This record gives sequence, structure tokens and C-alpha cells, in this order.
Amino acid sequence: MDYQALGQTLSALRQQNGVSQQTLANHLDISRATINALENNRSGDIGIRKVMKILDYLGKELAIRDKSPFPTFEELRDGQ
Repeated sequence: MDYQALGQTLSALRQQNGVSQQTLANHLDISRATINALENNRSGDIGIRKVMKILDYLGKELAIRDKSPFPTFEELRDGQ
């Protein structure tokens, strides 16, 4: 998963849970602008702790797995 896909995934999870960016920002003490920038692939680096706080709030956790030597469907489709 790349940075853009992470932002899109976090946005989808937030919306599925019916949580606005502002509500998330207020509960986690992260600016709404930072959350918006992450979701829209406009931030340089918000830090792993913030990502983990967002995931935890949305009932998810970060997991590490071996990278597949084969391209994903999305990578094939997008010509990467």
C-alpha cells in the first residue's frame, strides 16, 4: 500500500463509520487540515503515531506483512 492508497483507505473507513473530518480532528487532537491533507495525498509526512491514532479510533490497527513479489491488480491496471 502506498501513501495515496493509505489516505484513500482512511477516508473510506472514516466515512463508513459516519465520522466527519472535524469530529475525528477534535477527538484525536489532530488538525482537520492535516486529516484532509492525508486523505487527499497532499501532506508530506504526518507521522506514524498520528496514523495509528486514526486507525485505532476507527477500530483498525496497523499490521506488517511480507511484500508480495507479484504486482497487485491495481498496479497492473495502473501500469505501475
